[in-house]
Order: sequence, then structure tokens, then C-alpha cells
Amino acid sequence: MVKVSIFGSTGTIGKNVAFTLAREDTVDEIVMVARPQSLDKAKGETYDMYDALSSRNIDCKLTPTCDFNDIKGSDVVLITAGIHRSPGMSRLDLAVPNAKIVDYYSRQIAEYAPDSIILVATNPVDVMTTVALKASGFNKMKVIGVGNHLDSLRLKNYFSRMVNINGSEVHTRVVGEHGENMVPLLSSTTIGGIPLKYFVEYVDMDVISLLQQLRNAGKTIISKKGATEYGPAFAISNIISTIITDTHKVLTVSCYLDGEVEGVEGVSLGVPAVTSKNGIAVIVPIHMSDYEKKSFIKAAETIRETTKHVNETLNI
Repeated sequence: MVKVSIFGSTGTIGKNVAFTLAREDTVDEIVMVARPQSLDKAKGETYDMYDALSSRNIDCKLTPTCDFNDIKGSDVVLITAGIHRSPGMSRLDLAVPNAKIVDYYSRQIAEYAPDSIILVATNPVDVMTTVALKASGFNKMKVIGVGNHLDSLRLKNYFSRMVNINGSEVHTRVVGEHGENMVPLLSSTTIGGIPLKYFVEYVDMDVISLLQQLRNAGKTIISKKGATEYGPAFAISNIISTIITDTHKVLTVSCYLDGEVEGVEGVSLGVPAVTSKNGIAVIVPIHMSDYEKKSFIKAAETIRETTKHVNETLNI
């Protein structure tokens, strides 16, 4: 049996992840953990999902609960609980209040599901990945942040739409912070197998505008509809599916670094990593231009400062 538990299951992202995973029919049970005051809402979500899943004869078990015992035996535990961004807020503004939540749930996971893999989606995700790692005491390869996976998918989509080409022909990646200091790896981007620097010679492409659109993607969606929803949910579900099916795909997720990339250590950042049923199988080396290296190190410094502030504030 494959079992996935979700903290923050009644939130916009949590419930969408649960439904997306259930529809894929690769998970036997999804535990939707809620606070006692939100348990009825979690139950209502499961009733609604069951109605939808019945049309496809999907038998995934949905378990609404506020009892931590129910997460026992989980293969993956997702933490998406936390305060969400309002218009005008940055992800880093959420650091201290959300660290309290992630710290608490990570300790419960360590007690009730010690053999699981922790996937962190709560923002600021790079900081929260380190909080979850320290609080759980897990091996660093078993604590993963959603990182730049969604950013990479967005960039791929932007290139695809800009030049009207199938997305499968676009190979690109974003690393570093999931936030203002994200680093698009344009030096290794290819379209149709052609390096981007050669491709733009023949196509009218405003790369600068495209990158600005990428950095503002979350803010733009939040300003127009109040929250991001489908993109994060599908990106998170994609990571979970890759883990539980043991397909060893290279995804750009947040990992705690000990010098594997540009000598950066003591901080979690988005980097390419091979994901497996055991968590991170290997952190993939990156070739970056000088500008990309400087930007990556700047991102590390920003996240390190915020992580240090969180640790000192909460004494964790």
C-alpha cells in the first residue's frame, strides 16, 4: 500500500494536491490531517472527492483526521500548512509564523511516521525545508522542499508559448531561492535541442520581459484571484508521484546543501536532484555561467540570513 499524509489538507493547496493525487490512482490512501476545528471541512472535502472519483472507478481511500496516529506508515508526508501570502507580501515575510507551524508538525512526523519522506510546501519553502530537517532529525536526503520545481515548469511554459512550440521541446531549469533570488539557468536552456543563445538569433524573443514575468508570477496570480492554486498543486503532486513510483526523475527541489553545489553549505536551496522512493538519491552537479553562479551564491546568503533569524527568534 502507498500512503500519503497531508498537513494543511483543507487549505487551497492541500485539498487540490489530495484530489490530484487521488485522480492519478497511484496512491492507496491519502490522510487529510486537519485541526479539530477544521475536521468537518476535511470530511466535506472527502465526500465531494469521493463523488468525483466514483465516475472513474477510483478506489483511493481518503481519511479525514486530527489524530496523528493516522499518519503512521506514510510513505510521504506533505506539509503545506501555514499562513499564506496576501497581496503585497513576500514569501520571506511569512518566515517566523510559518516556522512555528512547520517545526511542530515535523516533530509529530518524526514521532508517528519516522520512516516517511517529508515534503515541504509551506513558504518560504527553502527556509522551511531547513526548519523541517532540524525539527525532525531526519537524514537530509529524506526532507525535500518543493523548491523551484514550479518555477521551472513556469519558465518552460513561457518559452513554449512565446515561440509556439510544444513544451516537450523546451529544456530549462530554475535554481536557487523560490522567490526574488531565483536563478533561471539560461546558459543551459535548449529549445528543440538548440542552445537558447543561438535560438534567439532567429526568433523574436524578449527574454528579459519573460524573466520578469517569471519572478512576478506568484504575485500576479495572487493579486488577481487571491491565491495560487492549480500550478502549485500539480507541481507538488508531480514530486510526490515521482517519489512513490521510484522513477528517478531529475526535479529542481529544495535540498539542504553541504557543499555539493558551488561550495554552498548549511542552507536549503533549489537544485536539480534525482528523486526516488528513498528521497533524494543524488544532488546533480550544475554547470553555471559566472553571472548565474554569483546569483546562486546571493540566493544562498539571503536564505541563510532568514534561516538564522528564524532559528534565533524561535530558538530552534
